[in-house]
Amino acid sequence: MQGLHCPNPECKAPVEQAQLFRKTRRSHLQVYRCRKCLSVYTLYKGTVFEHRHLTPQQVVLLIRGVLKGESSATIAAELGVARSTVHLIRKQLQQNAQDLQPNTTLDDEHTETDEMFQNAGEKK
Repeated sequence: MQGLHCPNPECKAPVEQAQLFRKTRRSHLQVYRCRKCLSVYTLYKGTVFEHRHLTPQQVVLLIRGVLKGESSATIAAELGVARSTVHLIRKQLQQNAQDLQPNTTLDDEHTETDEMFQNAGEKK
């Protein structure tokens, strides 16, 4: 199923069938209540950001910082959150990425690499 939907495994109704319930105080997320099964959920339900009081802007900046390889301390200072929070979320994101890697080998006999990754310094 694509898009935001009810997290209840028996329901899975799309968000269009939910009613707007309230907004969270700290993260300003819209909370939805499913009209079919009455489950309550947000955009973060079932993600590493669930039960964290981060705004969507903070989540985007945190992911950007992790992908750029910035330190947890730098990201935490930019977002105004604890370094330990950033570190924990970083570890969870990396573990999820690791878990989603395929276990099969590539079908190609030859693989090309970019020389930038081979020479860790400047070309001379």
